[in-house]
Order: sequence, then C-alpha cells, then structure tokens
Amino acid sequence: MAKQGTLLVVDDNKNILTSLQYLLGEHFTRVITSITPVILPTALPMEKPDVVLLDMNFSSGLNTGNEGLYWLREIKRLRPQTQVVLFTAYADINLAVTGLKEGATDFVVKPWDNAKLVQTLKEAYEKSKPNSKKTGKAVRPPENDKEMYWGNSPAIRPLHLTVERVSATDATILITGENGTGKDMLAHEVHRLSGRAEGPFVSVDMGAVVESLFESELFGHVKGAFTDAHADRPGRFEAADGGTLFLDEIANLPVYLQPKLLTAIQRRSFVKVGSNVSQPTNIRLICATNRNLEDMVRQGTFREDLLYRINTIRLHIPPLRERKDDILPLAERFLKLYAAQYGRNVSGISDKARDRLLAHPWYGNIRELQHTLEKAVILCDDEELQASNLELSATVAPAATKSFAAPHTPVQTLDEMEKDLVKRAVDQCEGNLSQAAATLGITRQTLYNKMKRYGI
Repeated sequence: MAKQGTLLVVDDNKNILTSLQYLLGEHFTRVITSITPVILPTALPMEKPDVVLLDMNFSSGLNTGNEGLYWLREIKRLRPQTQVVLFTAYADINLAVTGLKEGATDFVVKPWDNAKLVQTLKEAYEKSKPNSKKTGKAVRPPENDKEMYWGNSPAIRPLHLTVERVSATDATILITGENGTGKDMLAHEVHRLSGRAEGPFVSVDMGAVVESLFESELFGHVKGAFTDAHADRPGRFEAADGGTLFLDEIANLPVYLQPKLLTAIQRRSFVKVGSNVSQPTNIRLICATNRNLEDMVRQGTFREDLLYRINTIRLHIPPLRERKDDILPLAERFLKLYAAQYGRNVSGISDKARDRLLAHPWYGNIRELQHTLEKAVILCDDEELQASNLELSATVAPAATKSFAAPHTPVQTLDEMEKDLVKRAVDQCEGNLSQAAATLGITRQTLYNKMKRYGI
C-alpha cells in the first residue's frame, strides 16, 4: 500500500523518536519528529499533520500525564481535524481514558507492538480524511440512553411503581441511597414523567456550593450587591421556575445555612442578595442524600423542620448488590453505549467476564459498574469483552459496611467513618483526586470539600 499522510511524533525520548522515524517512515508520506510539544502552535498550521502521536509526560520528574492532556486540548483547539493518538505508559491508562473523552482518537501503550502501533495510526489517518464517516471526537450518547433503566429485579419493582404514581404530582421528594445508585438519574426520571417535563430541570450539588456564595447561588443577586456583582444574576430557584429544582447531597448543607433554604421552601419565594423584594417561584423540589438524615437530626447537624419539608415522599434506591438480576443487563447496556461512543468493535461479554461481574460486590453501585465497562470497552481489542479487561480487584467493603458487621469493633460516628473512607480512597489512589472521587462515587469538587472539612 502506498504511503500517505503526514504524521507528527512528539516524545521527549530521542531514541524513541529515531526508532519511530524508521518504522513509520515506511507507512506515511512524511514523518516529523519533535522532542518538545512547544513547537505545536507553530507546526500545526505550517506542517498540517493528519495525525499527531503525542507522549503524555515531558517534564523531568513529572509523570502525571497532565502535560499530555493540556497539549491534546491545544491541538484540538488549534486544528480540530488533526487526529491525536496518545503515547502512554501502562500506569497512565486512566489518563488515556480521560484523553479519549477529551477528543483523542486512540492510545498506544509503551512498550509498544509495532504492528499494533502502525494499525492504530493508519486508522487515525483514515478518520482525518474529510469524507470519513468516523471522527476522533467521542459520539454523544443518544438521548434514550439517559433515561432511567429500571431492570427486573424484585428489589427495584416497588420503587418503579411508586415513581409512576408520584411523578404526576408536585409533591416534594427525598431520594435516598448509597453513592452511585443513580439518585440524579431518578430525579431526572421523575421530572420526565411529570407535568413539568417541558420546563427546566436545574440541578445543584450542595456539596460543591461555596458557603459564602450560598445565597447568591440559590437565590441570585442584584447589581452592586457585593464587590464582583457587576450585573443582576438569577439564582437556581429562579432558573428552575416552572420546572424542577434538584438539590443533590442535601446533607452537606451546613446547619447554619439550612434556615435560609427552609424559609424559601416554606414561602415558595426568595429574596435576591442585595434586594428587598420577595420573588415568588413555581418549582417542584427534589432532594437527594446518601446519609441518614434522622441520625443527623439527633446529632443536631440537620434541622428537623427542614427534614419534614423535604420528606413528603421518600424514594429509596436499593444498592446494586441487592439487584443481582440487573447487573448483566446494565453491563450490556453500558457495553453497547461505549462501544458506539468510542468506535470499538465490541459486541458481547464472555462467560468468564459475566461470572466476574456477578461475583463482584459493587460497593460503588451502578456508577462503579458504568466506569468499569467504559474502561473495559476502551481496553478491549477483541469482539468479546474478556474478564481481564474488567480490571476488578478484590474490593474491600466501605468502612461503614465493615463497622456494622463487626460487633466487637468500637462504633464510629458517621463523620468518622466518612473521614476514614475518604482518606483511604485518596491513599489507595496515590493522591490522584479524580480517581479517588470516581472510586467514592462523588464529584471532584465534593471530594475537595470533604477533604477540607476533615483536614485531610
């Protein structure tokens, strides 16, 4: 096959560049090499490479992969049609997965297989052609894949029936369940089935709201209310008017701010920061938490009257380990979704992989399963997902689970258990906060807040 296309290889190892020059020169019309990525802003418009093979680490002593992600974003910004293949060590796989989400076409692991490398780069070149039906950009999941998957397990059926009954009303709903069970998706489902479906759905992660900006975030502010208030700004209550307001992780709201929220809920009105005018709001309120609010009331960390206000209807989502019948259908659903999203030719799950999925405890629930399948699809080179692709280690039960199972262990408070769990996750992920947040089933910002709260 005739040589075609321009390839730019960026790697800080001169020996690697020399080897790849000889190897890839047999397959591409032009192979340009560079020991530093700083040439990219100049090289991209001048050389117009079809494909860039990009190393993920350049600075001595740094192995975070963040440099590679930065230059990936720059390439896609400066020349979106250029396909980027990440060149990474095995330890950087998680970062490579992040890179795929941000626009990389594929990745190759060092030490590389020559045939696999050539094949991957040729496929990337084909995607760079203007008439190619494939692109290096991740495909947005179809809208119907965002709908709630109920499953058929006995544990989920009562919840399904209750949701169908209460969704048509405007009753305030409290959703409870462990991290990763799908509380946000259930909130979306209630909104979709309600008479407010055409209205806005506004979500607020209460764990990520800066305490000093709480009122401004929820109720908005007027121009001149404080130093940086250069214009009027609507809050979340106003934005959700005519629709649904979803307050996620409601238990993370500090007790001294809870009366402000309670007043707005009771009066169905709010006052913007810097204003004296009360503004009515027409919302359906849904809250969610993974904590026991009754225990928090007894401890004085959550107001009893606020609990009554948000707890008109309680919907509890059972953990995935109590929904064994739903594990494989969910896995197949995620397999299909990510195979399409990342252009992988994976269409089935092997028997051993199925057994592995069923045997795993899934303490991270559906979010853990989804993350596992996404990563497995990306790593799989076969048409059938193998057990080795799942990368499931022996999972230790969260601290809360262990403490209740051991009667001779001194009882910890919920805060103590949460602190231990957060610290253990950060330690196990060797300080990688994005990975630790994913393991815990929370956002990175929420993890920051919890670390600050517990002095970790």
